[in-house]
Amino acid sequence: MMRPVWDQIERPGAAHRVWQASQHRFASWMLGPHFEQTCREWALNYADHAVLGGVSAKVGSGTVYDPANQTSHEVDVAVIGVADGKTLLIAIGEAKWSAVMGRAHADRLVRIRDLLRASGRYDASATRLLCFSGAGFTSELQAMAAERDDIQLVGADILYGRA
Repeated sequence: MMRPVWDQIERPGAAHRVWQASQHRFASWMLGPHFEQTCREWALNYADHAVLGGVSAKVGSGTVYDPANQTSHEVDVAVIGVADGKTLLIAIGEAKWSAVMGRAHADRLVRIRDLLRASGRYDASATRLLCFSGAGFTSELQAMAAERDDIQLVGADILYGRA
């Protein structure tokens, strides 16, 4: 993390300038991954089953290939449930520590869920979409979530038990 600016750190009085130049890297390399892991741990150990849409047995992350667009989509939180037969995917989520989440984030999760349903690898018939944000949600996304049962908004207040 600090290797690219090590020479700058050693200069007297450069701390503020180095921090200004390093904040984005710190957020993406340290805070983002830590927040994603916190969201996964919350989904496995603390989430209300009504929020997830079932009982979590395993939580991880992964990548889903999109053949139509020849790209891959990262899934920050994938919640596997208890099932007889085909693996039950009860929820997928995206985690953003410092970004206010909007409709585009939910639309992206809808696309990923559609890909998972089409693959037939998982039982994704009732998969919920989880939007995790440390910075909040747009009013448009809040309205969308209020109208739909399959979208859940999880802020820092819920993650850290202040809700």
